[in-house]
Amino acid sequence: MITKIENKVENPIAQIIFAHGAGADMHHGFMTQITYLLNKININVLRFNFPYMDKRLTLGKRYPPDRMPKLLACYKQVVNELMLMEDIKHLPMFIGGKSMGSRVAATLASDADIYPLIQGVFCLGYPFHPTNKPDKLRLEPLQDTCKPVLIVQGERDSLGSQLEIVDYNISHLCRCFFLKDGDHSLKPRVKSGFTHAQHMESAVNAIKLFIQEHNTNAASNI
Repeated sequence: MITKIENKVENPIAQIIFAHGAGADMHHGFMTQITYLLNKININVLRFNFPYMDKRLTLGKRYPPDRMPKLLACYKQVVNELMLMEDIKHLPMFIGGKSMGSRVAATLASDADIYPLIQGVFCLGYPFHPTNKPDKLRLEPLQDTCKPVLIVQGERDSLGSQLEIVDYNISHLCRCFFLKDGDHSLKPRVKSGFTHAQHMESAVNAIKLFIQEHNTNAASNI
């Protein structure tokens, strides 16, 4: 059984599924704050834990993330279970996540069963490559995507900075929105003049505009 938490609002204009990153579960402060900000603009948010994360929490040991096929199967199950809920069937659905969760979502978007159910993907801190391994690129989901993808990235993200990303060959369906001096968690340094809270607000505003662009019903209600 997949552990999930739903944060619903009255009169929602969209449904989002938001997956956690490799090292933090669905209750992490970043996940919670982004969810709160999305709820403020009338978007339902469903968060869930991948199986390895529940195993970590249950046994108190730091297990590595599951392989991509298992992560994809978990995310796909969450999408399919959500679509069975009568009160959200009419809502446009967008999937995404933080870091690893966004990579899984971007990969899943091209699945033949999932493709018709969603309107787009959002990535908060996409892991373009592992830390200190810029040659091990993870571009395939962004090159093969059949759906629009929004990538919200800190300018100095150690898993893919703005200077690196401009040279990557990714689909024209992908749009990058860079946050000034942000790191992999979108957090800027004090000297930048920005705060983490401001950057998270900017990230959610970018998601709002992304939904407006790719869903006409949402555009008239946000």
